[in-house]
Amino acid sequence: MNLAGPQPLHDEDRHALTALRAYGYQVQDIQGIARDQRSFAVRLPSRRRVLAPGVRFASETVELGGGAFTNAYTLRLDLDSVHVEAVSDADGFHLRDQCAADTVVAAVNGSFSYISDDPAHQPAEPCLDFCCRAGSIVSLPTVTKPAFLVHGGRLTVRTLPATGTLRIDGRSFDWVGSKEPRASAATGNGTLVVFGAANCRIKYADHPRTGFVRFVRPEENITPETGSVVDAVVLRTAAGGHVIGSVHPGGGADLFAGSFVLRADAVHARELRAGARVDIRSIAGLSADQLSSGFSLGPSVADAAAGTVPAYDQSLGVSPFRDVRYARTLVWTTGREIVFRIFDGAPLTDSFRGVSPTEVADLLGREGIAPRDAYHLDGGQSSKIVFLDGGRTEVVGNLHYLKWPQEPETEFRWRGVEGRLLNSCFVLRRITQ
Repeated sequence: MNLAGPQPLHDEDRHALTALRAYGYQVQDIQGIARDQRSFAVRLPSRRRVLAPGVRFASETVELGGGAFTNAYTLRLDLDSVHVEAVSDADGFHLRDQCAADTVVAAVNGSFSYISDDPAHQPAEPCLDFCCRAGSIVSLPTVTKPAFLVHGGRLTVRTLPATGTLRIDGRSFDWVGSKEPRASAATGNGTLVVFGAANCRIKYADHPRTGFVRFVRPEENITPETGSVVDAVVLRTAAGGHVIGSVHPGGGADLFAGSFVLRADAVHARELRAGARVDIRSIAGLSADQLSSGFSLGPSVADAAAGTVPAYDQSLGVSPFRDVRYARTLVWTTGREIVFRIFDGAPLTDSFRGVSPTEVADLLGREGIAPRDAYHLDGGQSSKIVFLDGGRTEVVGNLHYLKWPQEPETEFRWRGVEGRLLNSCFVLRRITQ
């Protein structure tokens, strides 16, 4: 990584240094965090607190051997006292802002979304695969994955097959995700095939200041071209419904132009016309009108440890499930309790880099938590929990985070409290009578 030398101390950097030292991190140079994050390798005293009825928070250091360690932050919620909502927004938000409402107790970063460093080429819907936002299904899954769902008022974490039904101008269709094994033959019998941002392929290039940049080539970011099909780009309306925005005989539709793309064999494509209304009826046997919120998750802890992650491909760029230490965010349910945990870490350290997928499975197994029943959320520099304690907003996880320079800026900016701009999260609210 070719990084410039120390820069003159900026007023914003001076304020950031003061804030970091108040957190207990003896950082000497904000710009230097882009090269060396050892100041964040600080072991924590064990703490346990009750934040609200049914809401418990704990922090502790976990030793990994050989001098390596991680700091674990755990939020346990009694579902009889707290309502958990999956929140998403295509424009993005900072996690701390979700704690502004009176009833909110805490917020936790959500699941995987599209991320690149090219502001000119971004998807209309960045949440990868299934997403339900405020009672409206925003995007359909391209492949079977675990998902967090609130269906009929009931919270569940389950495997969600990429199949379902929809209507276009009153005609009913079955649909299947484009990455499902049977997708290649599906259009022949009138089944529609779903494409979306999860079909894109993230690429990397060197950058003199940040080390690398992530991007997608627009000319490659299209549905496969073949003469026997018709593709329809489906847009989300202001009222929360869907309508076909454009039609592409022979394929080649822009994966980022709408919420998702529907493909039909040309013989069955009569209803695929611009302006036609699309009504999603069901996903994996679940009635769409009973879904209030949810999104696709990462793999189970067991699958990530075993490397069984074919559903998580080039749309994430470099796989976060390689056997390397990395900050991780997890979720699992036990009876009437839901648990969120961060294993924190900073990559540019010797001893405090997070945990590997196999270490996650081992650590949870020691607690009696079945790795098959716990799931990965977005980790790395997205890992963060924000909570209210005694009227104060506290932030844990990923406090080394820097915003990369944007032209014409040449400096990194510390954003450890705000964190990365997210497209999804979990908001935890007190149940009021």
